[in-house]
Amino acid sequence: MLGIVQHPGAFQEFLTLPERNLHVVPDSIPTEIAVFAEPLAAACEILDQVTIPCSSQVAVLGDGKLGLLVAQTLDANGFKVHQFGRHPEKLRISERAGVHTEMVRSNLPDAAFDWVVDATGSAEGLRQAVAMTRPRGTVILKSTLHGLVGVDTAPVIVNEITLVGSRCGRFEPALGLLARGLINVRDMIADRAKLADASRAFDRAARKGTLKVLLENN
Repeated sequence: MLGIVQHPGAFQEFLTLPERNLHVVPDSIPTEIAVFAEPLAAACEILDQVTIPCSSQVAVLGDGKLGLLVAQTLDANGFKVHQFGRHPEKLRISERAGVHTEMVRSNLPDAAFDWVVDATGSAEGLRQAVAMTRPRGTVILKSTLHGLVGVDTAPVIVNEITLVGSRCGRFEPALGLLARGLINVRDMIADRAKLADASRAFDRAARKGTLKVLLENN
């Protein structure tokens, strides 16, 4: 992966990559919006992996960057999304795009959804997602965690729940959503910095709760 596994990222002065990795960004998409193509593609990957019946209710757990993008992507594709999170200011980003959101104050709904997406980024997220899923429902896992996560497999087995691991996705559907203005990403930009001030930008990005920090080269 570019910039991740022993390969320079795009903040290098020079880098190489296969031409087939390049995508044409329509002129209608500003650069500050186009930078969301990669995480949005990860949200779109869900619809390449599973076939969700039209107008189905889908629960999305988590209100971080990926959770917000997943909820909006599913909403833009006609599903009835219920996003659960703990941060009202983040949930409002999805609300402005038309997503139904709920603050998590106590217990989550039990066995209430056929489709549940875990984007909590927490070790507890999988257990919560399984508990919210109806028998023979599907949980899509978008959280990547360091270390081992303890899981009680009994409810997964007894209720015959399908677990789907979901990672990166194709850029084409993501660019299409951005070009049509269907995803509210502007409100996810927490800060901007010049390249000369990159260290401050990385410090800001590392703060808990920060969504997106942009480095600008002009």
